[in-house]
Amino acid sequence: MAPLRSARRRLGNRTHRAAMLLIAIIAGVGVLPGVAVAAPAGQQLNAADMTLLNGVRLAGLWEMPAGQMAAEKGQSAKVREIGAGIAGEHQKLDQLVVDAANKLGATIPTEPTAEQKGWLAEMQKASGARFDQIFVTRLRVAHGKIFPVIGAVRASTRDATVRKLCEDANAFVQHHMQMLESTGLVRWPELPPAALPAPGQDGLLAAAAANTGPQVGVSSTVVWLVFLAALGTGGIATYRMLRRS
Repeated sequence: MAPLRSARRRLGNRTHRAAMLLIAIIAGVGVLPGVAVAAPAGQQLNAADMTLLNGVRLAGLWEMPAGQMAAEKGQSAKVREIGAGIAGEHQKLDQLVVDAANKLGATIPTEPTAEQKGWLAEMQKASGARFDQIFVTRLRVAHGKIFPVIGAVRASTRDATVRKLCEDANAFVQHHMQMLESTGLVRWPELPPAALPAPGQDGLLAAAAANTGPQVGVSSTVVWLVFLAALGTGGIATYRMLRRS
């Protein structure tokens, strides 16, 4: 019996050490922004939830430096003030989305897309009144594209963390649109039309409504194609607006 008890103790010690090591590894990974950890059971995210997390994160990654740029080189005092405000608020929102992603075990982007980097390069080269126009146009179109995505996901997500992020992001994005509009530089007739689904198709709204549980209810590729198509429409409209300025 003594040898058996000794063997059990050794096994218990090994199990305890292994468990402590695993906890330490998870704790260390969890503090890194944008790094995925294993999602708790029942909290796997579906395509619409991930579209929201990725979209909000990407917005912050390029709009923070854009706002800082406007604060430094905007021609009008209004644009400089708004640039500083948007940069500061996006810093807060970015921390919220990083915290949400870490809590949910989701991997989110760590740098802007190639297109967003191109927008930043475009602003860097511009100056004076042209810079102000590019800054307001680019950011107003971008905010107008993420705004309906936030609403669609908030309306149907089953995850409390995603729901709270939607509410926070909605407040920030709406405030940013109002600030940009207060410059008087928004060209209302030339804004891209709303990306509504075609007759008989639900598009992103159906993808958001597919949040019925831990499994992905719709292909993430489909959701991203819908989202990117909307962004592409906005990009074309923005190009036409800026070309006329």
